[in-house]
Amino acid sequence: MSGLLRLSAGIDRLLGGIAKIGGWCGFILIVLVMYDVITRYFGVPRGFGINATQLQESEYWAHTFLFALVIGYAYRRQAHVRIDLLRDRLSLKSRYALEIFGILAFLIPYSLIAFYFTFDYTARSFAEHEVSKSTIGLSYTWILKSAMPIMYALLGLAGISQLIKSIAGFIGVLPDNMVSETLGGDA
Repeated sequence: MSGLLRLSAGIDRLLGGIAKIGGWCGFILIVLVMYDVITRYFGVPRGFGINATQLQESEYWAHTFLFALVIGYAYRRQAHVRIDLLRDRLSLKSRYALEIFGILAFLIPYSLIAFYFTFDYTARSFAEHEVSKSTIGLSYTWILKSAMPIMYALLGLAGISQLIKSIAGFIGVLPDNMVSETLGGDA
């Protein structure tokens, strides 16, 4: 089990590193929105050879990648909805069992199915050389659409990491300092 816990820690480090890139997308989004507001409402020339449509499309590209790149990290950090009212009344072992069930029955299958369909969606966009619906918008729409399979792959990886930790908790070999990061709350 210690080898699997090391794998889980490696996945967690990978998700953290990718989330930092997502954080930079958040910073870029802030800069883009500020630039858009300044050029639009204060009459400052736009510059850089981009038009208003391209600027606004860049904003939702940054927002999309921000969300897609941090979702796995957010799941690992317990930033998702739980029904704590019911779950907190269960024993620790039952909470681990519920976590294992949820990951195996819902999270991993959903991530795999969504990855499959969004990967195909992205591949078709790439093959068709899809561009923005606007004639003056951004090209290479497949780059934007690639955020979806990336997001589901990262969510699936986070699920695998949490599954490993939950199994370790269920059999009683999870270190005490990892219980709250596995089950959330005060566990």
